[in-house]
Amino acid sequence: MPWTAASNRYDTITYRRCGTSGIVLPPVALGLWQNFGASRPLETSRHIVRRAFDLGVTHFDLANNYGPPYGTAEETFGRIMAQDLRPYRDELIISSKAGYDMWPGPYGDGGSRKYVLASLDQSLRRMGLDYVDIFYSHRPDPNTPLEETMGALATAVHQGKALYAAISNYPAELTDRAAALLADMGAPLLVHQPSYSIFNRWVEPDLLDVLRRRGVGTAVFSPLAQGLLSDRYLQGIPEGSRASQRGSLAPESISEDKLARVRGLSGIATARGQALSQMALAWVLRDPVVTTAIIGVSSVAQLESNLAALGNLDFSAEELQQIDRYAAAPGQTLPR
Repeated sequence: MPWTAASNRYDTITYRRCGTSGIVLPPVALGLWQNFGASRPLETSRHIVRRAFDLGVTHFDLANNYGPPYGTAEETFGRIMAQDLRPYRDELIISSKAGYDMWPGPYGDGGSRKYVLASLDQSLRRMGLDYVDIFYSHRPDPNTPLEETMGALATAVHQGKALYAAISNYPAELTDRAAALLADMGAPLLVHQPSYSIFNRWVEPDLLDVLRRRGVGTAVFSPLAQGLLSDRYLQGIPEGSRASQRGSLAPESISEDKLARVRGLSGIATARGQALSQMALAWVLRDPVVTTAIIGVSSVAQLESNLAALGNLDFSAEELQQIDRYAAAPGQTLPR
């Protein structure tokens, strides 16, 4: 019997305007970076994606090199689309990216027109889609003129293979230039995707000021600092955690100072009636320029816990001051 989405899926989430565009996004989106590759059982991924949509999460964020191995997260999502989500395609915002190394040789990396457009075609095939809603330049390429990379994004939009152009990991000055170029090319910049968390505030104030002035949305990734801003690390590095497996969160990056900060923040969260991860999500969403926070989860329970953060997004001035005692300063990332 085919799966049917929950009839009340739009009853609880308040969607946020993405910059000055006509698009709204859920305040929490599901990223398929590390937990949806070939090594994960398909049924586990299906349960998470279906539950997310049942709870009003309409935005699913991918990239060509998500896995592991590269490409397999898009393949997984393609299977879920075919089995479950195809009837709901017009209710979804699906994104992908190109910019990191993807295939051998000189044309499988960077920001060239050849690589960006070839990568998009490959992503569409893996996901079984005619188009993605948002297509990102995943990172700036110092060896490719910005005009060439933005021109490739504009071509994808004009060809109908992407509805909106976007960038990720671009600093403020390049973001300003990219937005101007895309506007002139008739494919306005919809959204920027930077890393942002209590421990990583490099976007403040310069990049967020550019996005606010340009009317561009913000979809932040790693709002939990790769899981460090959660209850898992209150007593150190637990077995089976991301840090213990030497993945994107290296154990040497978790100093005693960091753990002391985590414990201090956890106490503030407890006083708010939240888990630390919930408060960390609420914190990045405190500024309206942030449209959505992209989370990565490995279970339905984690998904539901993170979405519960939306029940308390307000902070008092005193709470923000308390958090600042343990946070990185604006414009900075806490050292290891």
